Amino acid sequence: MALRIGIIGLPNVGKSTVFNALTKLDVPALNYPFCTIDPNQGMVLIPDDRLQKIAEVSQPKILTGSTIEFVDIAGLVKGASRGEGLGNQFLAHIREMDALAHVVRLFTANDVASQEEGVDPLRDIEIVDLELILADLQTLQRRRERTARMLKTGEAQYREELALLEQYQEVLEKGIPLRRTDLPLIADLPLLSAKPVMYIANTNEGEYGLDPAFKEWAAAENAEVVIMAADFEMELSRLDPADAELFLAEAQMDKPALHRLVAAGVRLLDLLTFYTIKGDETRSWIISRGMLGPQAAGNIHSDMERGFIRAEVIDWKILVDEGSLASCRDKGLVRIEGKDYVVQDGDVIFFRFNV
Repeated sequence: MALRIGIIGLPNVGKSTVFNALTKLDVPALNYPFCTIDPNQGMVLIPDDRLQKIAEVSQPKILTGSTIEFVDIAGLVKGASRGEGLGNQFLAHIREMDALAHVVRLFTANDVASQEEGVDPLRDIEIVDLELILADLQTLQRRRERTARMLKTGEAQYREELALLEQYQEVLEKGIPLRRTDLPLIADLPLLSAKPVMYIANTNEGEYGLDPAFKEWAAAENAEVVIMAADFEMELSRLDPADAELFLAEAQMDKPALHRLVAAGVRLLDLLTFYTIKGDETRSWIISRGMLGPQAAGNIHSDMERGFIRAEVIDWKILVDEGSLASCRDKGLVRIEGKDYVVQDGDVIFFRFNV
């Protein structure tokens, strides 16, 4: 799935450091289709303990994990919606994203150039949000003009759309991003402030507290906050697994914060994971929540969706607890599901299909 999370924020808040650490994130013993598309685009492996446990049962020669694409978008500046600082280009990049990871500066450093004085996460968030809102207002103006012309057709859908556009405008003119409302979205209208957001709080190493006002802000829009020291994570990502484990132990951490960041990205995009065991390969796949069996098969190969017959399904934990697929089959623990089956997170699926 070509799902993309854009890393955004003001200049010099640590976006590129987070991105570079992410694209160097390594999970031992996993094969995955890694690529760096451009210097600022990369596929990031999703750490998955369940896949490792399934592999202990299936004993594959090839173990393949799933990935999400992260994109490092250059820092927004005041006036970006008017084209300041190559703003049009940056906003166009944001428009292409499915979700946003907003890096907010909480670290203190005298040698970091910044347009804004001092550490003030809410101020910085509001600067970025304002540029997204102003860009959305420009988009709305163009769409309203088009929809108003279509009213002449007499079709009710254009009256309904115009009323919804007016609601959008009323909210945006109050300085409220659309993601903080429950207004329905128009599918073909790419409004920037409507995109789901999570926050990356970039702190000093060893300082992992959050300002209560920042926590309250994020909670008001049900946004996750991943706290990390980006410089520490970058250094950690460059180490081999053994040294990284020692490094984490010294820092009294179980896992890199990057693992939490990738997991938060999966939740932000409302994805789930299913698994396949075929021949010498055991593999994880990510799909949108609510997808049916044939559609999930289509993520593997379009022929599998067209020729879908049935899915043989077992929960990953049952497979691991039983210790073998043969035992699961003998005990009748493998379910037969048809074309209307909604895939569940953690399913191990054997697809049957006609070629």
